[in-house]
Amino acid sequence: MAETGIRTNLKKLIVTTLNLDGLTPESIGDDEPLFGSGLGLDSVDALELVVALEKEYGISIASHEVDKSVFGSLASLAGFVERRLAESKRQSADGR
Repeated sequence: MAETGIRTNLKKLIVTTLNLDGLTPESIGDDEPLFGSGLGLDSVDALELVVALEKEYGISIASHEVDKSVFGSLASLAGFVERRLAESKRQSADGR
């Protein structure tokens, strides 16, 4: 259930951050490629998206993590964000 909320939020974040005119969050498929033949995002879009994600979720994304395994689709990006949020929560609970 939480993953659905993150996916919905990510879709809104993508559309608003990247000013994707004519595209609605609802029109972005969870498994649709974000780059290339899917939404057609490029490397500049990736950088803008990383900054927005770090700001929105308070997570840190290293440059080596900006690859197809994370940014391949909305579903893979949502999974990454969820893992990062869980790690942050665990670290906070451990007092780090």
